[in-house]
Amino acid sequence: MIIVMRHGASQKDIDKVVEFVKLKGRTPHLSQGESHFVIGAVGASQVDPRDFELLDGVREVIKISSSYKLVSRLFKNEDTVVEVNGEKFGGGYAGMIAGPCTIESREQIFECAKAMAEAGVKIIRGGAFKPRTSPYAFQGLGEEGLKLIREAADTYNLAVTSEVMEINQIPLFIKYVDILQVGARNMQNFNLLKELSKINKPVVLKRGLSATINEWLMAAEYILSGGNRDVILCERGIRTFEVATRNTLDLCAIPVVKKLSHLPVIVDPSHGTGLRDKVLPMSLASIAAGADGLMIEVHNKPECALCDGAQSLYPNQFVELYEKLKKLAPVVDKTIG
Repeated sequence: MIIVMRHGASQKDIDKVVEFVKLKGRTPHLSQGESHFVIGAVGASQVDPRDFELLDGVREVIKISSSYKLVSRLFKNEDTVVEVNGEKFGGGYAGMIAGPCTIESREQIFECAKAMAEAGVKIIRGGAFKPRTSPYAFQGLGEEGLKLIREAADTYNLAVTSEVMEINQIPLFIKYVDILQVGARNMQNFNLLKELSKINKPVVLKRGLSATINEWLMAAEYILSGGNRDVILCERGIRTFEVATRNTLDLCAIPVVKKLSHLPVIVDPSHGTGLRDKVLPMSLASIAAGADGLMIEVHNKPECALCDGAQSLYPNQFVELYEKLKKLAPVVDKTIG
C-alpha cells in the first residue's frame, strides 16, 4: 500500500502517518518524489485504506496489486540513479563496468586495469570466488584475488565489483569491493539477499538462468525491503532451447522492467551470448533498447584466460565498442562515459 501525502504536507503530518503505519503492523518506507512525499506501508497485516485516508496531510492511498512493492514505479515513479566513482546508472545515464571474468594473477589484473582506465572505464569487474558448474574448473583466487583487484583498482583510480556467493563472505567484500554482485545462480538465495539488504554498498542483481521477470523483481524486493536502495538489475541471458549461443539474451526484458520498476537495468552481453563477436552488436542493441549500462568481459589475453576466454574482448576491441556506444547513446537519449 502506498500513501501519497499532499503537496506541502508538514513533517508533523508525515511523522504521524509513519507512526500509524507501524501501529498497524506494517513497515514504513519513505520516498521523496518530485512533487509529493510517498510512504510505503509494507507487510502482510490486513489494513483498511480508509484509516489512512482520514489522516491529516494524506492525499490518497493506493493499493499495489503486484507482489513487489518498493521496486515498483507506483512507490517511486522517478528513476533511481546509482552512482559509483562518478559513473551513473539510470535516469538517462548508461554506465560501464568492464574487466576480466576471473582474477588470475597480479600481472593479468594490473594489465586489465590499466587498459580499462586508459579506455575511460571507471569500474572494473573481476571474479575472486567463481561458482563453476564443474568442481574441477578454476574456482578463483579467493581473498588473494580481492586484494589484487583492489590494489590494481586503486593504482588506476577505479572502483571494483565482484561476485559474492555466501553470507560469510560479505565482511570480506565490504573491505575490498565497491559494488557487490549477486550472480545468476544466487538470485533466489534469499538469506544472502536479506543480508545484502543491510549493507551500505550498491548491489548488482543478475537475473537467474530461468527466472521470470516477476521473480527477478521479487529478488530485488528482498534487498530494498531491508533498507538498501542502491540496486542495479542485470539482464545476462536466460536458458532456452536455443544452443547457437551460450544463453538467450532477453533484450525485451529491458523496456518491460523499466516500465514496472524505477531501478536501473544493465546488460551483460558477454554471458548473454558467450561469443566474442556477438558482444559488440548486442551491446549496441542493449543501449538502443534502453539499458542503463553494460557489464562487459575484457581480458588482456583472452586466448589464455582460465575462464570464459571465448566471450572476452581484447582491449582494442573494447575501445572500438566503447567509441561506438558513445556515438549511439545521444541518439537514444542516453549519456555514456
